[in-house]
Amino acid sequence: MKEMDIFDKIMRLPVLRLFEPFYKEHKEVLLYLLFGGLSFVLNIVLFILLNGTLHINELVANVFCWIACVLFQYVTNKTWVFDGKTDSSKALIRQMASFFGGRLFTLGVEEVILAVFITWLGLNSVAVKIAAQIAVIVLNYIISKLIVFAK
Repeated sequence: MKEMDIFDKIMRLPVLRLFEPFYKEHKEVLLYLLFGGLSFVLNIVLFILLNGTLHINELVANVFCWIACVLFQYVTNKTWVFDGKTDSSKALIRQMASFFGGRLFTLGVEEVILAVFITWLGLNSVAVKIAAQIAVIVLNYIISKLIVFAK
């Protein structure tokens, strides 16, 4: 039997037990949305701080946000969302390379969106950043599910 993680234990609390069947059936997506949501908030807050408050260029600020969030995402996705256990150093390195490679790809997508809609067209930076993040979250899920943590 698979060991229960902290979220499984939380769902066993009397007040949450009613939702446990739904949670078990949709655990991966629910945890991805939870940690994706936390990463989204972290990304937007950092972007507002760096770009809006410190006036760092939006593309440069985005790279700093990306670094912080991708480290957070790797740990949470590997540990709780996709249960990405590896059995060797080689497998771990391959998993990390595909994870960070996928995230570099979506960073490129996001940088293009920001460049076009903020730098060139002059649209609201926070609104564009939020829209870009939604696209990136969807792409990151697909890449993680089908490539990085595929079983």
